[in-house]
Amino acid sequence: MDDGAMLVRTEKMPQVPQRPIAVRVHTPIGSAVVLWRGDPQEADGHHLIEWTVDDDIHWGQNTHPASRSDPGIWQDGDRPVLRGRLSLTEAGAAHLQMGSWPVLLDVASPIPGSADGAWVEISVEAGSVALYPYQT
Repeated sequence: MDDGAMLVRTEKMPQVPQRPIAVRVHTPIGSAVVLWRGDPQEADGHHLIEWTVDDDIHWGQNTHPASRSDPGIWQDGDRPVLRGRLSLTEAGAAHLQMGSWPVLLDVASPIPGSADGAWVEISVEAGSVALYPYQT
């Protein structure tokens, strides 16, 4: 198994016509409502998935130091929250390591150098986090 893929259980949420499919994803580190980018007929079930986050991270706005040092995923109102260890890249991007599962992120504002390797929480818009079935 690829270290970037996470085994999860998904359950399809009540749908609004002409809207993307939302699922509640149950992971080893928590659950939240996110978008499903796989076959709509497979929205309920067990899947090996990869995460995407379309919101840029903005330090001090949607990204903050975490009060705990363990990975987590949960829902805060209508916003999914991801907690993990932040790593900055030389190319100006970042990734959030949630246990064994990395999530690539785009950075929109300067991040303090002290945040590299620190535990952070990222709270993003409901429609900006999606799951893609892992393709082997």
